[in-house]
Amino acid sequence: MALYVKNLSAEEKRRLEEVVRKETDLEVSRRARIVLLSAQKAGVQDISVTVGLHPINVRKWIHRFNRYGINGLYPRRSPGRPRLFDERQRDAIVGLASTDPEDLGLDFPLWSLQRLRSQLIARGVVDEISAETIRQELLRGGLSFEERRWMSTDT
Repeated sequence: MALYVKNLSAEEKRRLEEVVRKETDLEVSRRARIVLLSAQKAGVQDISVTVGLHPINVRKWIHRFNRYGINGLYPRRSPGRPRLFDERQRDAIVGLASTDPEDLGLDFPLWSLQRLRSQLIARGVVDEISAETIRQELLRGGLSFEERRWMSTDT
C-alpha cells in the first residue's frame, strides 16, 4: 500500500513552500520538500531518489508530519541524560574533597577517590557514585589533583 501525507490545508501548503524557500536548516527544508512531493502523490521511492534520502527516512518524515504537522519536521532536542546530582550534592562532593580527612576524625591523611566514595555514601550525600564520577565532579568543581591532594585551581 502506498504511503502519502495527509491532505494538506492551503495554509499548511503555503507554510511548507515557505520552509522550502526560506529555511536556513537544509535538513528541515528537505523534509518540507518530502511532504510537498508526497502531497502531489509522488511515491516514497521516487521521493527518495529526488531528495537523496533512504526510503526508510522518507517514510519517517511522512509519518512524523502526519502525526505532528509542520512542527514535526524540526529536530527534537533530546533532553539528555538526567542530572545525577543537584547543586547541594555537588558542593558536598567538592567540600569533602577539600577538607583534610584528619580534621573529620578519619584515620587517614589523604583522600583517594575510593575513600571519598565511601565517605559520601556513609554521610548520606549520595546513595551511589563511582570513583570516576567523583573525579569528574571534582574537576568540574574547580579542583585538580596535585601533590596527592585535591587542590583548588582558583589560586
